[in-house]
Amino acid sequence: MLIRTEIPVDAAGIDRLLRASFPTGAEADLVQELREDGLLTLGVVATDDEGGVVGYVAFCPVDIRGEDRNWVGLAPLAVDESLRGQGLGEKLVYEGLDSLNEFSYAAVVVLGDPAYYQRFGFKPAAAHDLHCRWPETETAFQLFTLSDDALTDASGEVVFPSAFNRF
Repeated sequence: MLIRTEIPVDAAGIDRLLRASFPTGAEADLVQELREDGLLTLGVVATDDEGGVVGYVAFCPVDIRGEDRNWVGLAPLAVDESLRGQGLGEKLVYEGLDSLNEFSYAAVVVLGDPAYYQRFGFKPAAAHDLHCRWPETETAFQLFTLSDDALTDASGEVVFPSAFNRF
């Protein structure tokens, strides 16, 4: 198993994985649109011995009230069904967080299961007066800070790229 930053040849495998991992093609379409719009900040893949994509996590830019604060959103995260429960998703997330930290990103937000993402250090975003456009997801909207000053003057709505409007 190899975990690395995605390269162009991975696109078809990422698309297949996302279409197999989620009930609709929305996540695959989201990643494709982000990639086409130049809004895919980071993609991390896990590949098997033959180079097939068996895991993926994407990060894209987000802003707060229209201000770019060097924050990103994590979405989606997918692992091949045959490999779930073996820690591969965790490895992908940690690799992504490490890479983002190296490139001086300030924070990461995610809409996801708190029980899953809290193991990485994500905390409820609402505790910092941060929210997203989907009010029913308040408990799932979480934040991970990468820099000490990430939360300085940060409050209000975190805005995702327009590709997320289909959700």
